[in-house]
Amino acid sequence: MQARRPESAGSGKAAAKRSGKRSAKKCPICGKPATEASRPFCSERCRDVDLNRWLSGSYSIPGRKEEDDDGE
Repeated sequence: MQARRPESAGSGKAAAKRSGKRSAKKCPICGKPATEASRPFCSERCRDVDLNRWLSGSYSIPGRKEEDDDGE
């Protein structure tokens, strides 16, 4: 008696990895398909927009305000 494989076993990311094909990722700035030369972006323009956002502080990770060492 043979064991049945789940129907989803041959689809999705795992199948794409096995076949060597990558799904077309979208540019995080404009949503167009990414190009090999500017991956993960679609162009140098979008790459520069992202760099500007990092350098200007637009991207930030919220955190808790730290208390002073003396507890005041």
